[in-house]
Amino acid sequence: MNISNKQAWLIIAAAAVLLVLVIFIAVFAPTDTSAPVMLTVSDNAKKPTYTITTGEAATVTYGTNSYSIPQSLTETEMRAVWVPYMSLYNIDKDGLDRIVANCRSVGANAIIFHVRPFGDALYKSDFFPWSHIITGTQGANPGFDPLEYIIEKAHQNGMELHAWINPLRITLSGGTPSVLSSDNPYTKWRNDSDPSNDSWVIDYNGGKYYNPAVPEVRQLIINGMAEIAARYNVDGIHWDDYFYPASDSSFNDGAQYSAYVASGGTSDLIAWRTENINTLIRESYSRIKATDSSCVFGISPAGNIQNCLDAGADVYKWCSSGGYIDYICPQIYWSFESTVAPFDKRCQEWRAMVKTDIDFYVGLALYKAGSNADGGQWLRSSNIIARQVEYIRSNGINADGFMLYSYEYISGAQTFVEMENLMALLAQ
Repeated sequence: MNISNKQAWLIIAAAAVLLVLVIFIAVFAPTDTSAPVMLTVSDNAKKPTYTITTGEAATVTYGTNSYSIPQSLTETEMRAVWVPYMSLYNIDKDGLDRIVANCRSVGANAIIFHVRPFGDALYKSDFFPWSHIITGTQGANPGFDPLEYIIEKAHQNGMELHAWINPLRITLSGGTPSVLSSDNPYTKWRNDSDPSNDSWVIDYNGGKYYNPAVPEVRQLIINGMAEIAARYNVDGIHWDDYFYPASDSSFNDGAQYSAYVASGGTSDLIAWRTENINTLIRESYSRIKATDSSCVFGISPAGNIQNCLDAGADVYKWCSSGGYIDYICPQIYWSFESTVAPFDKRCQEWRAMVKTDIDFYVGLALYKAGSNADGGQWLRSSNIIARQVEYIRSNGINADGFMLYSYEYISGAQTFVEMENLMALLAQ
């Protein structure tokens, strides 16, 4: 056999070996992709760039009065409106346009937009199914990307857009959403042949939740946030007040806690859960900053500090240690008259908690204005919100801004007078 024939046979033999190897890998390689992986963003998935238009003032008319509200994002005061999932059912592009216009018309310079209310996504995600909020069916593509669209519109109108996430909630106790998609992580983990991942999600009190004690679950949540920071030109990522839904063993994470104790752990249940949340937040902060250093990460915990601690939310540590958050926005949803939690006293408690270089915002209960909430306290005055903004701007609080809950209440008869008084204050 001559040399050229030998070379040909060697090439054929090598190709045959390679083919066998490929077939072997295809047949015998593991196919379980239920565990989350680190996110890699392809070139065609990089986020677009939008220019924020600033400097104009929003003109708004309430009653017979017109107000010119400063709009520029160069101001130091955050004036945000929460837009929860309840305001987004069946939303289309025209509806998103109205949300942006209405928020701008009351002087807001930021929108906190609910993008993951139930372990789902109002954006194209590699990790979570499309939300049922727009189409009525979880997993169904709405035909456009709500997050991408509203970011562009908000920026064109001089406002920041923060993506609001519930990190642990999958369904409410009332059964919302009623049906989970086949590609929902809960569905995949509970229906696959691997029993070890069944406890990665927990059924509690009629609802479903991710179990933050599990490293793979924490990685899934972190991947989802990194995905947003990598692909979308968001100004921030925002968590609300939903952490552990119970302070006792009725939330069945006993398998993980028992394993922790068996390995020599000595913390009690709440302290152990608290460290699970702290680990999730530290790693989330680090990953977001590594993905987009300009994207801020903030949390809006419940205004009742003890309730936070019972839920594993270590607000003292977040507010006094670096590497956790860029801002805190406690939901101080009481009036000055409250005998349980007077607004001014609760603001002082939270302000004193902040001992590191983070922004301090205050969440205000616009939804209570003009209602009989709290024994009628909100009916006895029509300028509670305006007085609260005045208070947090001074009196030793010196807050960096406020957020109004929620979008549905920035207009309408119930809050009309309160909003008129707020507009007059913001125009000064």
